[in-house]
Amino acid sequence: MAGSTSTKTTEKKKTKSAAGKKTLVIVESPSKAKTIGKFLGSNYKVIASVGHVRDLPRSSLGIDIEQNFEPKYIAIRGKGDLIKSLKKEAKAAGKILLATDPDREGEAISWHLAFLLGMDPKEKCRIEFHEITKEAIKNAIKEPREIRLNMVDAQQARRVLDRLVGYQISPLLWRKVARGLSAGRVQSAALKIICDRENEIRNFIPAEYWTITAGFSKKEGKSSKKFTALLEEYNGKKISTDKKFKDITLVNEADAKKVVDALAKGKYTVKSVEEKESPKKPYAPFTTSSLQQEASYKLNFNTRKTMMVAQQLYEGIDIKGHGTMGLVSYIRTDSVRVSDEAREAAKNYIFENFGKEYWGNNVFSNKKKAVQDAHEAIRPSHIELIPEGIKDSLSPDQFALYNLIWCRFMASQMSAAVYKRVSAKIENSGYILGARGSKLIFDGYNRIYKATDDESKDNLLPNLEEGEELTAQEVKPEQKFTQPPDRFTEAMLIRTLEEKGIGRPSTYAPIVSTLTERRYVKKEKKALVPTDLGFVVIDMLSEYFKEIVDAGFTSDMEEKLDSIEEQGADWRNIVSDFYGPLSKELEYADQKIEKVKLEDTLTGEMCEKCGKPLAIKHGRFGDFIACTGFPDCRFTKKIQKTVGVKCPVCGKDILEKKGKKGRIFYGCSGYPDCQKAYWYKPTNKKCPKCGELLVEHKVKGKTLECPNENCDYTE
Repeated sequence: MAGSTSTKTTEKKKTKSAAGKKTLVIVESPSKAKTIGKFLGSNYKVIASVGHVRDLPRSSLGIDIEQNFEPKYIAIRGKGDLIKSLKKEAKAAGKILLATDPDREGEAISWHLAFLLGMDPKEKCRIEFHEITKEAIKNAIKEPREIRLNMVDAQQARRVLDRLVGYQISPLLWRKVARGLSAGRVQSAALKIICDRENEIRNFIPAEYWTITAGFSKKEGKSSKKFTALLEEYNGKKISTDKKFKDITLVNEADAKKVVDALAKGKYTVKSVEEKESPKKPYAPFTTSSLQQEASYKLNFNTRKTMMVAQQLYEGIDIKGHGTMGLVSYIRTDSVRVSDEAREAAKNYIFENFGKEYWGNNVFSNKKKAVQDAHEAIRPSHIELIPEGIKDSLSPDQFALYNLIWCRFMASQMSAAVYKRVSAKIENSGYILGARGSKLIFDGYNRIYKATDDESKDNLLPNLEEGEELTAQEVKPEQKFTQPPDRFTEAMLIRTLEEKGIGRPSTYAPIVSTLTERRYVKKEKKALVPTDLGFVVIDMLSEYFKEIVDAGFTSDMEEKLDSIEEQGADWRNIVSDFYGPLSKELEYADQKIEKVKLEDTLTGEMCEKCGKPLAIKHGRFGDFIACTGFPDCRFTKKIQKTVGVKCPVCGKDILEKKGKKGRIFYGCSGYPDCQKAYWYKPTNKKCPKCGELLVEHKVKGKTLECPNENCDYTE
């Protein structure tokens, strides 16, 4: 009883001392602080930690392996003044609320803040919200909770594992290959996937095969409707391009000629016609992965740009007539779940703007574990803020991404699109040809989220009846060859990593950036192509650190990290189990691997100073050309990228250049004598109005425009 009285007295003193003082709310970013600060009254002060405040030191491993992998956290360099300010504000506050992001990284930042500010992590100081709206913030403040140490431990385990890999294998690569290289736990598995695909492509042997298509025409009223049918079966067996099925293969011209001759002698008869209505359900709302993929396909955004713009939409933008507000829910999620409130808001909007027949009453479930379902899917925070209505308040990139998120979410709540699909089988001499057609009869979710071009075109077959004879207008045999698998794009790689369980939503964006920055991978158009250096590194890692590059092992490790958060598994045991084999592999690799000398890529030019060959070198700030006689000769020059267009003024090559602020432009190689330049890539096509070279610039559906400010020609 005495203890209870003492506790009550302490609480009263705390309440009394806090009276009249402001509540301090700490978030990560200044823009987030600005948005939340406008929602709360004068009794609150919102400040930003600007990301992490403590981390492992950059100059050393920072992990005491002998003391059960104890991390040696230090204040991040350059944040001393900020930490002093945080402590000062905390001392003056009556109450402190930690409002970092609702994920493991955010939980860890709150834990580190609590440590620096002398707070008890078991006190209810943590608030969580999944969208930055006034209602969400005020509801979160009413329900503070303790810091979830299981989430913190899961983040610590990932950080320690990644540090052990990066800081112990990377120096080995420096010694054996070249300085500046790195190996990462997830990054290495991703590189292996890219290199394996490239090897598949290089080792691929094309196989010949043939297709046979018959073209028909049937009168419908006063006009004729053309359609085609593809050869599919022979005597009940599917046509094969595999040579082992010798009786029904189409692997060479002789096979094709035999079929064409047989068809010419026989008659075409409609064997069957099947007609049905086929609904196509809308896609689920976005997860982090699907948003990155769709933004790549539809907006040509890379993953880093997608996440940067999405973060801006989440943290808050000043909207005319509304003030600063967050436009989308939390952007790092792999859940497709949607709150009841958001579904109801979408339903009301759909009923009011399209009619009740467009309401789909769709519920999307998450196939993954419950812990990954903590967040909702990415959705607009305010349904009523339609993209076109706030376009003037957004940058072009912000508008494009917000429009994508808004439309995808609204479409996910709408009814299915319905197609009328007709398929016919046409028989001739035991051969079956298939013809198919479709027509959209109810647009459903396509009203908002447009179908692909192929889906939106009507190509319904003419009316056909069983037993009806047809006459072929032409029979077309066509030689083809099997194709190797496609190289990965960023979007394809992210989808593959997600399918294999490698990485998490917060890790997808940095992976490709790291691989390209380390020169392991280069981009050709949108494709990710491993470099010679990438192959050297992955071959070395594959031989000496098999588990690091193994997709299955990396996926299993992700599940173990999840188990720390879900079941409270001991993170130190998981790290220990991983590090035991790794330490032995490191020792063995250091003894066995010999120094690798990377061959220079010669340019075919000779050094103008000493006459030795010039080669492409790699530096901290990109590639450049240097003399192979280094260090005796230190001649270097920039790599000049031509665009295949001659300057209209002096006839010299137009080069791709980079301005002082990093913006790409196109200028004459004769500079400074010739100062002709373009902001957009010039073409060899001249403007029919003024004679200036047209440039590649998409404007209102057009792809070329005249750069002459006095000319308005586009095409």
